[in-house]
Amino acid sequence: MSNVEESQRQKKIGSVLQRDLVEVLQGAATQGGMHGILISVSKVKVTVDLSVAKVYLSIFPNDKAKELLVGIKSNTPLIRHELAQRTRNQLRRMPNLEFFIDDSLEYIDQIDKSLKGQENPIKDPSILDKRKKS
Repeated sequence: MSNVEESQRQKKIGSVLQRDLVEVLQGAATQGGMHGILISVSKVKVTVDLSVAKVYLSIFPNDKAKELLVGIKSNTPLIRHELAQRTRNQLRRMPNLEFFIDDSLEYIDQIDKSLKGQENPIKDPSILDKRKKS
């Protein structure tokens, strides 16, 4: 099997998981009484052997992200089971799930603010010191 076919398979599995994960996670948050929270799955990367799916989440509002990630990680077996039920006609084996926060939107927002001059390191050099520490 060539790499092109494998990567197509990986992409297909990733997109199936991505679509269903959004429903599962958003549903769980709503049932758990967490209203006003938006969870989106920005990308799912499946390993070559199809055994692990790395799930990147964008959570709004951002200050709830770490707390929610802890809850999601602790419920991974339940989430994986729910996904397996939903995808049983499409996937033979459910990959193990690993969850991460996708902070690319926050990063883009920081760049946007810098470009608009709200955080201009040329006008305020102390900003550079703050950035080096993080």
